[in-house]
Amino acid sequence: MSVHKEVKKITTHVLQEMKTNGEKIAMLTGYDYSMAKILDRAGIDIILVGDSASNVMAGHETTLPITLDQMIYHASSVVRAVDRALVVVDLPFGSYQGDSKQALTSSIRIMKESGGHAVKLEGGQEIVESIKRILTAGIPVMGHLGLTPQSIYKFGTYTVRAKEEQEAAQLINDAKLLEETGCFAIVLEKIPAKLAKKVADSISIPVIGIGAGNGVDGQVLVSHDMLGINNEFNPRFLRKYHNLYEEMFNAFQGYIKDVRSSDFPNEKEQY
Repeated sequence: MSVHKEVKKITTHVLQEMKTNGEKIAMLTGYDYSMAKILDRAGIDIILVGDSASNVMAGHETTLPITLDQMIYHASSVVRAVDRALVVVDLPFGSYQGDSKQALTSSIRIMKESGGHAVKLEGGQEIVESIKRILTAGIPVMGHLGLTPQSIYKFGTYTVRAKEEQEAAQLINDAKLLEETGCFAIVLEKIPAKLAKKVADSISIPVIGIGAGNGVDGQVLVSHDMLGINNEFNPRFLRKYHNLYEEMFNAFQGYIKDVRSSDFPNEKEQY
């Protein structure tokens, strides 16, 4: 019997067992109660309350503008909907970098005010002190390496990371360091598939990929992207499972047409 089918609640321990058993971990983003309820019922293992809310929910160009208060609002909406999934919440830009005390304070606020189950931070060596400090409070930490969108202005581009040998070696070192420091899992974003597999094979904690090939322990996508609600984003790694943009667009147009023609509401739809 597979691990994820037996458990009533996904925990960091369950994810570790899934990796050991060779069972893939499924993770998607969620930012609100209604969507999270569907995700949880569908059997998703992890709901990431991503700082991608900055893009898909608020319309910002990058993930940088979203605040800690806004992340807590999204996370608490998700937590109210969830019975089974593990809810991981992104620490937003400026709430942990360069100050481990601030990192701890931000993480405690997320856990206390949203009821989330874990936090996620971007970076390797440079954020180890912050991770250690957060772990002292018993808060589980997920790492994030490769393309780290909060550092977009440093990279200057959203292209694939770690193609060069030096950056690839640094990424493997960072992954090992995050494991040693105590992270329960790592997200690898937009790196060559061979390198991602090498990382997943060289550490014992789960590695979840986005644009990192099939040799890792699980996958994550932004829900709005895989549903085709956000129809302007078409990277190679994205598989669209639906074209909700078109379906919703047609539904809205149908409603407008029926209101204009006095077809809605009809006899049966009034009191």
